[in-house]
Amino acid sequence: MNKLRYGILSTSSIAPRFIAAVRAAGAGEIVALSSRTLDKAKEKAALWDIPKAYGSHEELLADGDVNIVYISSVNAQHYAMAKAAIMAGKHVVCEKPCTTSEENTRELFLLAREKGVFLMEAEKMLFLPAVLEVKKRIDSGDLGEIYMAELSHSFSAGYNTWLFDPAAGGGTLLSSGIYAVQLLQWLFGSMKSIGGVRSVTESGGEWQYALSGEMERGILFHIKNSTRVKLENTARFYGTKGIVEIPEYWKARKAIFQIDGKTEVAEFPCEHELSYEAAHIADCINKGLLTSPVVTEALSVAGITALEQVKLQWK
Repeated sequence: MNKLRYGILSTSSIAPRFIAAVRAAGAGEIVALSSRTLDKAKEKAALWDIPKAYGSHEELLADGDVNIVYISSVNAQHYAMAKAAIMAGKHVVCEKPCTTSEENTRELFLLAREKGVFLMEAEKMLFLPAVLEVKKRIDSGDLGEIYMAELSHSFSAGYNTWLFDPAAGGGTLLSSGIYAVQLLQWLFGSMKSIGGVRSVTESGGEWQYALSGEMERGILFHIKNSTRVKLENTARFYGTKGIVEIPEYWKARKAIFQIDGKTEVAEFPCEHELSYEAAHIADCINKGLLTSPVVTEALSVAGITALEQVKLQWK
């Protein structure tokens, strides 16, 4: 397999972090960048040391030197950009959510299989050593039977001008709820129910929400997010033998276990948390896989399906 040669579709705030992670992991080369204007593309390409800059995404997709693209545009653009990239014969890594609907997500995976290219939703959290350690300890029974889960996340939304625009796929549910929902599904399987309430801006996008529900295996969960108040920014899972906490679970560097009255802190420092994800992508493609065995098609579909169920309740 030839080395992965990435084209970066978009100059979003997460793009330089992904670029740095690919380079740090030795998981590919960044060869091109596109933006809506050539001036912006040239500015960012120079800043991020990328040799080629394009003033449209179509031009980048026509570049035969690019064999994989990373999409980090606003949520509502993911589907069209990923579909165009797949049709151009490129492997695709698309930031979460993969699309804003179950139907479109299923369509992209079907199309990728037909075209023989790799497609993965970029869910960095599921490759972090701290999160993997939690899964291992839960699966081994160290915490006993898990019956309750709480996940909390807050952040300042000032840097994302589109975040509260429903037409752009904005709202805190899609931007942060996908982390919590997919972590629960990855750890514990299918959801039996999910619902909740939200607070909205004048534009109609939610700036905070509180969700509750039940997993098929009987675990009750509560998820909350806000952009105006500071929450605990952690996930806790409660078992019959103990509790585990994952501070800042979406970018976790440690896990705290409380079992039999003893506290154990498992720490996993790293400079680029996306490097584990980047290495996984390269490994999958080198093995000839079309989907990730971790962030599977089923997980991507299940995650957006759960969020669609919540949105339908809010209409």
